[in-house]
Amino acid sequence: MNEKNYTTQMDAARKGILTEQMKAVAASEHYTPEQIMHYVAEGKVVICSNKKHASLKAAGVGSMLRTKINANIGISRDCRDYDLEMEKVMSAVKLGADAIMDLSSHGNTRPFRQKLIESCPVMIGTVPVYDAVIHFQKDLKELTAKDFIDVVRLHAEDGVDFVTLHCGITRKTLEQIKGNQRKMNIVSRGGSLVFAWMSMTGEENPFYEYFDDILEICEKHDVTVSLGDACRPGCLADATDVCQIEELVRLGELTKRAWSHNVQVMVEGPGHVPLNQIAANMEVQKTLCMGAPFYVLGPLVTDIAPGYDHITAAIGGAVAAANGASFLCYVTPAEHLALPDIDDVRQGIIASRIAAHAADIAKGIPHAREIDDRMADARRNLDWDKQFEYALDAETAKKIRDSRLPEDDHSDTCSMCGKFCAVRSMNKAIKGELIDIL
Repeated sequence: MNEKNYTTQMDAARKGILTEQMKAVAASEHYTPEQIMHYVAEGKVVICSNKKHASLKAAGVGSMLRTKINANIGISRDCRDYDLEMEKVMSAVKLGADAIMDLSSHGNTRPFRQKLIESCPVMIGTVPVYDAVIHFQKDLKELTAKDFIDVVRLHAEDGVDFVTLHCGITRKTLEQIKGNQRKMNIVSRGGSLVFAWMSMTGEENPFYEYFDDILEICEKHDVTVSLGDACRPGCLADATDVCQIEELVRLGELTKRAWSHNVQVMVEGPGHVPLNQIAANMEVQKTLCMGAPFYVLGPLVTDIAPGYDHITAAIGGAVAAANGASFLCYVTPAEHLALPDIDDVRQGIIASRIAAHAADIAKGIPHAREIDDRMADARRNLDWDKQFEYALDAETAKKIRDSRLPEDDHSDTCSMCGKFCAVRSMNKAIKGELIDIL
């Protein structure tokens, strides 16, 4: 059917129209197109697909689908090489990122954003509040509510597939943050900017006050709203507190309003959360936000691992996704320390993919474990080429093996065990062959 018969993927689904994007998601996720259409109509699956993003290969986000991975990139005042950022983007996509978020906070951002949309085959997300200061060249206090809304419109017109909007904090939140004495206050960059703007101007959060105007923009361009968690905990001490949960309640209310406009919604979540609280956080979100896909940063399960936070996030991400999170925002070794370089991006993607895949197996996502079974066969057969083929990061695996190869007379094994290799011994024993060790 002609796209003029519907506005968004959700609108199409509710009208019983099977879009090409729904068909593509169904094929990649081992569901029927009708099943995907049903989930999109309910809001339990989103297909972030701006009408202007022609290079996009459609993907679905939902707890019953393969867990998706997002990579954050973008320049800052101190690191402003757009070519390097594009190199990071292409590396992330090659390694399996399902989405790229451009978090640029300096320079001429629009040409870079447009180049991303023109050339990148995965979902593109942005945080318009960052760009408002840059686009209008005004300091934060000088910006108006209209300025913020106009930047959302600009990003939608450029072809961005989803926008993170910190709609859930209000003037009431100002008093909560000041009164509850959080250790880390607000650690969300976008949330802190909105908080600061409200504090300086005395006005209500424009993303909350003019939410319906934003929904009209998103409906026109089929932009998914990612409801930002301004009050996500930035340390374990702040996890699952009043500020976080009350904001989540409000995000659930905003989810209903967006759905009434046929606008797709993701809900963003914590943050730093102790391991024993992650499952409960997922259940609360699913209840309050009626099954809308949950997009989590980590969660990071400890505060004391700078340089290794890709690991703390992977631990939390695996538990979160196994309990219903749909979308993991990668965390790199540079988290809390610096803008990530290409190697940081690589490590962040791989750590997140491990977490996502482990969760998909635990959830019983269709066909998720097949590649693990193929890897087991390859290892039993000591077929190294096949092992590299099935590896999440074949380049690193091959590099490690090639740097420490075993001797020629037991080259089918590795330099860890040599002829003591259990797999080699068992293969020979089962065949009735001599097991030579010396």
